[in-house]
Amino acid sequence: MSRQHHERQGRKGEAMAAWYLRAKGWRILAQRVKTPRGEVDLVARRGRTVAFVEVKWRGSAEARDWSLDARRLQRVRAAAEALAPRFASAGDDVRIDAVLLAPGAWPRHIANALMP
Repeated sequence: MSRQHHERQGRKGEAMAAWYLRAKGWRILAQRVKTPRGEVDLVARRGRTVAFVEVKWRGSAEARDWSLDARRLQRVRAAAEALAPRFASAGDDVRIDAVLLAPGAWPRHIANALMP
């Protein structure tokens, strides 16, 4: 598949993930935020929690469930550390989440996806 196809799928996935999070009561603060340390697909807030969200779109539910890796989450973490002062206030809980998507399957939202 072409890079353009993957780019379109990624944007579609991010839009679907934003819709899904809004339906769960989250407010989307930003999309596709780039820093020198990495990129965050979505920044969302619900109450006093700010989530820096990695979105993965895969062709099947099985591939979706294996789409996260430690290297990718560490890059999101580095970007989130750079962005936290911009989006979080004192006393907010800040975390790294993931929303995993595949055709014909419900989205899978993983809170605190970054494992120590």
